[in-house]
Amino acid sequence: MRTSIGRFVVILGVGAALLTGCGGSGGTTSVPVVERPEQSEPVDDTLEATATPAAVSIPSAYDTVQAQRFDRGRMWTFENVPTAYFRNTYGFAPDEEWRTRAKRGALRFGSGCSASFVSARGLVVTNHHCAREHITDVSRDGEGLLKNGFYAAARVEERPAPNLYVDQLVGTENVTGTVYGGLREGRAAGAQAREQRVESLQEKLTAEASERDSSLRVEIKALYRGARYTAYTYRRYEDVRLVMAPELQLGYFGGTEDNFTYPRYALDVAFFRVYAPDGEPLRPEHHFSWDEEGARSNEPVFAVGHPGSTSRLDMVSQLEYQRDHELPRRLETLRTRGDLLDRYIRRRPDSSDRYDLRNIYFSIENTIKGQTGQLRGLQDSYLLARRGAAVQALQDSILAVDSLRQSYGKIVGRIEGLQQSKVVMAEKAGAFVTFANLELGARILVRALHGYYYDFLRTRGAPPDRLAAIREDAEQVSDWPPGLEKEFLMAQFEEIRSAYGTDHPTVQRLFRTRTPEEVATRLVEESALMDSTRFLSLLDEGYRKSDDPSVPVIEALAPMFLNTNRQMQDVRASERTLNARLSQARLSVYGPTFPPDATRSLRLSDGRVRSYSYNGTTAPSFTTFNGLYDRHFSRDEAAWALPAQWRTAVDSIDLGTPLNLVSTVDIAGGSSGSALLNEDLEVVGVVFDSNMEALPNEYLYRRQGARAVAVDARGILEALRTVYGADRLVEEITTDERDPEE
Repeated sequence: MRTSIGRFVVILGVGAALLTGCGGSGGTTSVPVVERPEQSEPVDDTLEATATPAAVSIPSAYDTVQAQRFDRGRMWTFENVPTAYFRNTYGFAPDEEWRTRAKRGALRFGSGCSASFVSARGLVVTNHHCAREHITDVSRDGEGLLKNGFYAAARVEERPAPNLYVDQLVGTENVTGTVYGGLREGRAAGAQAREQRVESLQEKLTAEASERDSSLRVEIKALYRGARYTAYTYRRYEDVRLVMAPELQLGYFGGTEDNFTYPRYALDVAFFRVYAPDGEPLRPEHHFSWDEEGARSNEPVFAVGHPGSTSRLDMVSQLEYQRDHELPRRLETLRTRGDLLDRYIRRRPDSSDRYDLRNIYFSIENTIKGQTGQLRGLQDSYLLARRGAAVQALQDSILAVDSLRQSYGKIVGRIEGLQQSKVVMAEKAGAFVTFANLELGARILVRALHGYYYDFLRTRGAPPDRLAAIREDAEQVSDWPPGLEKEFLMAQFEEIRSAYGTDHPTVQRLFRTRTPEEVATRLVEESALMDSTRFLSLLDEGYRKSDDPSVPVIEALAPMFLNTNRQMQDVRASERTLNARLSQARLSVYGPTFPPDATRSLRLSDGRVRSYSYNGTTAPSFTTFNGLYDRHFSRDEAAWALPAQWRTAVDSIDLGTPLNLVSTVDIAGGSSGSALLNEDLEVVGVVFDSNMEALPNEYLYRRQGARAVAVDARGILEALRTVYGADRLVEEITTDERDPEE
């Protein structure tokens, strides 16, 4: 069985939390309103009809707060689309053909974003920010495509992107019975047994699928916190080539200041093409057509993509733990690493480009802003009161039925008790938040942990495939510049020393009379782990028996890390078991009338194009190129500076063309790159962000002011035609079936 260090230790880190995708803003900059303000957003519906209490009073400053129908969101699984709701709300119900077209047209893009087929010749659209690393990967010496942009005027010029793939969903199967069959539900043991069974079943199903078609693979996702399990079969395409990407300045227009804000003026879009094994462009069975006329205000729209995660089924006690402990510590660590990167990039821009540090910095800054908005949401007593109303409603429903009360009556209290156990461990666990993280951890320590575990397994006779998996993971650890590595090492050492105290035996053993700076300096200057080639040689020769100066460091830190990690994971395993059981009760009470939390599985979200009020003005449904140029000419700052060809195009571009738009569709990190579609499954936009008001939607879906931001389909066409002269690309996405080169 393939096992990697990532499965040996469940990392207590922020790396998995880095947001490569959507967020939002509530910008404070006013712009001219380009349309008549729409009617105010209606109040959300009340609880589902199947809920026993329609409103529950809770003891708080908001003692009349009611849980509402869509508090848990509108990220519908395709296995359970609420057709009656769609019919009543939009006047149509997605039938089987509609759902099939939507599923097959959507894609997962690489390891963190969404995308879609938009032509009969395998053309794919996603976000520029999802494509950054791949744009860098295809750049040749001296080109700087990330900064300067790229367009393949002929198909022969399209560039293969190494290590990039897209996944297309081709099948689903409910495997809940197989996962749970015969298992006894203990606390931690229950969760671990299910997870082991899921891993084995996933490998078995993937092997069976691969025998039919080598491009197929199966992923089993826990839905409703593990109350249900679905096996998703994906077809993976690995020959993906870059077709077009705008300059970084357009894809990230406004920089970190505009990130998670609206009104917004970004061309956050990129095009790739999928090729078949015969080297010809893939001819997908389904793709989305392009709507050249675009969407109108208040028009229904639908996002089809792969949102990463939400926490809308958590108990209030779990949210309070995140608010008071987890998020503040995570943000502190992220800010420390972001500041170190920012200083290094400013001092050494050439070295930063060589090591691709800007992309990591952008991701960190994106995550900081997003999680700061989430923390503000958890500090909102109204949000917690509304979540508390839903918990009370569920508890009252459970207690009203004898069988439910006997099975589930004490679970909420048990979950609350586990939060106290997590609080006790929070500070020490937080010291290791980046310890084994490939993006935010010091490279020497990440490699040292791989070496420690590799030798641990080898001396215990682990099978070759397990060792090969560890070595494969180790190969993914990229080199960093020495100056930055020293700073990251010092930060890690300081965090451990602060959390455990200077008198802790391991801290004493590690530093003795030396400072963190002295230990870090010696490692950077003398350790073979600074270089990937030397490290892999040392791994094969026997890392722990070597005289590398990193060995005594990891011999001291690894047991501390693993012990802290094990204790926290035992608590979290118990928590997962209780979460799953409580969701089983929730399904018994309400049925599947609400969607599960996001899990990076394919979802359909519905909403309307809609403006909103903020700061005494109205944020319009659409922004235009006029606003883009207004930002450029009125702000003498690099974040809003336009490249030369855009400055030249000001006299020829239609400034009234919509560039960005907002809607009430429900998104999360991972939704980036999702097609925004009309009722006919035509592309009217490409989702790339949310506003600040939407960030607390991680915990409670609200439409009042919360919006998803997308690049308007009309703005994309106008830029391709007028600025980039991308006639081949425009013809392909607007003529639908015709291949411009045939």
